[in-house]
Amino acid sequence: MSKNSVSYPKVKRRKDGKYFIEFILNGKRYRLFSGNKIGLSINPNYHPYQNQRNIAKELAKEIYDFLIQNNYSFKKIESKVYLFDSIISKKLNEPLSIKYLKKLKNISNTFRDELVKRSFISIDFIDSLILKYDNSTSYNTQRRHVNVIINYLIDNDFKISPSKLKYKKQDENLNKPIDKINELLEEIKSFNTNLYLCCLITYGCLLRPHREIRELTWRDFSDDLSYIKLDGNRNKSGKNRIVPIPGYIRMHLQPESSNLNIFSGTLKPLNKDYFKTLWSRFKHVSKVLKKGQTLYSFRHSGAIEIFKRTGSITKLQKVMGHSSINVSLIYLRGLEVAELKEEDMPKLSFQH
Repeated sequence: MSKNSVSYPKVKRRKDGKYFIEFILNGKRYRLFSGNKIGLSINPNYHPYQNQRNIAKELAKEIYDFLIQNNYSFKKIESKVYLFDSIISKKLNEPLSIKYLKKLKNISNTFRDELVKRSFISIDFIDSLILKYDNSTSYNTQRRHVNVIINYLIDNDFKISPSKLKYKKQDENLNKPIDKINELLEEIKSFNTNLYLCCLITYGCLLRPHREIRELTWRDFSDDLSYIKLDGNRNKSGKNRIVPIPGYIRMHLQPESSNLNIFSGTLKPLNKDYFKTLWSRFKHVSKVLKKGQTLYSFRHSGAIEIFKRTGSITKLQKVMGHSSINVSLIYLRGLEVAELKEEDMPKLSFQH
């Protein structure tokens, strides 16, 4: 018999009455009395005599099916689902934000369901998860998240084809800066001190309010309160950030134990919608706030101020925590900030 072959197991009986299974696998004869070799607890001889032969036939089928499914070997090949689960569990155990982790987990679960159902994940199925979004922003976000999972699977030797869908050009959002910033801050200060401090830090340190600022502890501040340091896993770009703290913010800081949150005064930060809810309430009572101005308008206004004073796109990138210069350029275009002045344009001398 040729290599990589197996004869269908025969049920046989010894002179002492015990049943066994006999077959030839890859040219070698085997005699098995139980299913131990394939991880099954089937043993015909442990059953009443009248049932032994039928159970031996069942064992023969189980052995044959196992050998066929595992490439004519007693060594079990890891199933695709098992391999998928082991790879994905490593990815989902990385230090990722809760929101980002939830998105990756949802995509992974969808992939897994398809793998269980069809034993493979087709490129058409992958693309369908992206194409269900018509909006360019949602499409690109889903495409990015799907590709994160696929690329990780490929890097860990899981056979899957990457999507070839292209990035969709997005319309740039025009964010409305704040012109009367001092007047607005005074109004916020009388409304809620936590919201006031959040807006100050959003403007003066250009941190993002809903996570980066909300989760701040006193450990994130230098001893002299001159700067804030955030690890990469706590900001959108994934890079470590160090930002100076202006004096008008320092005067409102009253440090406590290093592991306490600066807003809640406890080990836990306030709930993720805390500032969103406060801002929504403030909008209804404000007499200064204009349509289109949000918490992020303080960050945008701070960005405009820095760029106008320094003219440095590199400095802006660092303080904003952008992942690249290109992101900062797109950001400035969205704010309608002129990147060039007349004196920066090409010169030409005319002869009169």
